[in-house]
Amino acid sequence: MSIALPVMADDAASTEQVDSIIMAPVVVTGTRVEQNSFDLPMSIDVTDADQIQEGQLKVNLSESSSRVPGVVINNRNNPAQDLAIQIRGFGARSAFGVRGVRLYADGIPMTMPDGQGQTGTFNLDTASRVEYLRGPFSALYGNSSGGVVQIFTQDGPKDPTLSGGITFGSYNTSRESLSFGDSGDGFDYIVNANTYRSDGYRAQSDTRRDTLHGKINFKFGDDTKLSIVATALDQPDNEDPQGLDAKQLKANRKQAGTGSELFNTRVSRSHQQVGATLDHQFTPDDTVRFMAYYGQRENEQYQSVAVGAQRNDLQGGGVATIDREFGGTDLRWTHNGKVGDNAFSFSVGMNYDRMQDDRKGYENFTSNKAFGLLPEGVDCGNVANAIICGVKGNLRRNETNTATNFDQYLQGSVDLSQKFTLSGGLRHSKVRFNNEDRYIANAPAYAGSNPDDSGAVTFSETTPVIGAIFKLNDSINFYANAGESFETPTFVEMAYKAAGSGLNLDLKPAKSRQYEAGIKALLGSSTLFNVALFKIDTDNEIVVQQQTGGRTVFQNVNSSERKGLELSIDSKFDNGLRAYLAYSYLDAEFTSDFTACKPFGVGQTACNINAPASTNPPAAVGNSGADPVKSGAAIPGTFKHTVYGEVSWKYEPVGFSTALEARANSKTYVAFKPEYGSAGGYVVAAWRGGFTQKINNWKFNEFVRVENLFDKDYVGSVRVADLNGRYYEPAPGRNWLLGVNASYKF
Repeated sequence: MSIALPVMADDAASTEQVDSIIMAPVVVTGTRVEQNSFDLPMSIDVTDADQIQEGQLKVNLSESSSRVPGVVINNRNNPAQDLAIQIRGFGARSAFGVRGVRLYADGIPMTMPDGQGQTGTFNLDTASRVEYLRGPFSALYGNSSGGVVQIFTQDGPKDPTLSGGITFGSYNTSRESLSFGDSGDGFDYIVNANTYRSDGYRAQSDTRRDTLHGKINFKFGDDTKLSIVATALDQPDNEDPQGLDAKQLKANRKQAGTGSELFNTRVSRSHQQVGATLDHQFTPDDTVRFMAYYGQRENEQYQSVAVGAQRNDLQGGGVATIDREFGGTDLRWTHNGKVGDNAFSFSVGMNYDRMQDDRKGYENFTSNKAFGLLPEGVDCGNVANAIICGVKGNLRRNETNTATNFDQYLQGSVDLSQKFTLSGGLRHSKVRFNNEDRYIANAPAYAGSNPDDSGAVTFSETTPVIGAIFKLNDSINFYANAGESFETPTFVEMAYKAAGSGLNLDLKPAKSRQYEAGIKALLGSSTLFNVALFKIDTDNEIVVQQQTGGRTVFQNVNSSERKGLELSIDSKFDNGLRAYLAYSYLDAEFTSDFTACKPFGVGQTACNINAPASTNPPAAVGNSGADPVKSGAAIPGTFKHTVYGEVSWKYEPVGFSTALEARANSKTYVAFKPEYGSAGGYVVAAWRGGFTQKINNWKFNEFVRVENLFDKDYVGSVRVADLNGRYYEPAPGRNWLLGVNASYKF
């Protein structure tokens, strides 16, 4: 629920507090213009700078996102894989990165045209806030908009300020950060550099991540502003412990998954991006905004694909590399006006985005024999054939993937009276995928031929949204909205099909109809209460169909349904005491029958999804085979209940602050049937405490944080529908952080 009151904050980055009154955050993501979230007919929440940074490591969004109802961002404790984000169950299927949810940084898309995004470049040291938009209005951001997450960088400080921090923790974790910001006549800027190292909780989990982020604003008079934001990421040789199966989890939760150390599974990535936004106010009622951005990203991943599977040209090897160029533009006009005494505003615009991936696949081994002469059944460490795994071998895949989108949108609102406001919008999106195969050859006899896998497909969709808010009085608002959204498959999801080679052009976009109603209320003068009910009906839900030899094939399920409730209560009391509670209920299930492959057992062969289930007896869960799934099955990876609670206290006279946090998730199924397993529900607690001192121009802060206070064994994240059965990514036991921060104003 939105946490807001009808009191405007003078800085959109913060939720200010005056005595025991909680002020409203001003948000941008809901309507693309700054508005009080209390007056918007949608669910939108903000985590402010204090919640993101105070007593935190400042590496992952998962550190502060638990306080947002309807949002699940679990720390995977896997440095090679980006965070997966769920909003109302969208994004649950993602094995890596973010799907089904749109990401933005300072108004610049971090989600590619194919719908895939990453949060690794989000800079939390300089973040002023993160906005989380749920529900129908997210559809106005286009493809893959089950929800929207947007981070905003703070402006440069009024005085020259140098700040830095050092954090140490369990598992040889360390992080150093340095920032500098200033303001001048018509400009301000802030720059941050940070580095993060950790051995990780599990084996094969070493990580290193270095980032540089900066923002500069120029003001050309009263009517024109230019903002430039640049980000760089370097993340070399981050090890991948992969998932564990149920037996491995029980035996030793710290171990790496099967083949991880044998194949030295790891990921190296780098990312550089720059974007600029120009705002010009032509008249007091008319503003034009133009945004442009460009970036490059490189990714190299070593996978644990058996040597036997890599023998097949159609599999693409065991080392995947991507060299990506991406960029885009957005042009928007916003007009404010009045009809009689009733105010209105609207924005109309268009945007174009493009990504091009040079994608290659190599063998994840070398040998003293030609590949076609290797005997069947050999694997890593075979002495006779000198097979060495974990090193890049021969080329097995070479293609260029290009995705573009061209969208037009209209969004606006009108006050029909002092108590009733109508909002709505319309967006038309056209997304095109093109694959140019550059690896076309006759493979050796054992693999058959490797035909031209080039292909292209275009998806087009128009998504309307409408909403209304009724202001019962100054303290209570009722709202409702409805809309449609869509989500195309990503290039990764279209990469393979069940039979033959080439893009899976039969895979269709998922289309959803979303409905929401809620209440935003002030109880007394210091408690905010928000509640929302929602229902989502989806056609052509995208799910895993089968996996074999490093290939994952996706399919559409005819229909699914998500319905639930989100609630939050935020209270600020006298004497520095504050309490917060967020609860979410989500019932996410398939509403039609479909067929998928069962998890693979040791020694089992890949299933033929088109064969009747009787050809692969379904009696034993370990058997691979075509397996019917009935309507009513839960969407795996979703949580029926999630709860977050926090009690905090600040004692200003001595600069002391402390908080006790608790988080609870119900169990989640790892695949399409309960008998394939589940990650059990859990309740974990954390404590943080610290001191702040101000001495002349200096400001110091020291903090301690203890995670998993009662040393609970639980699964922090699951790899949904991993048909190899390696679903589980265990969370660490009790662990600690110790940090020291300092800043100096010149």
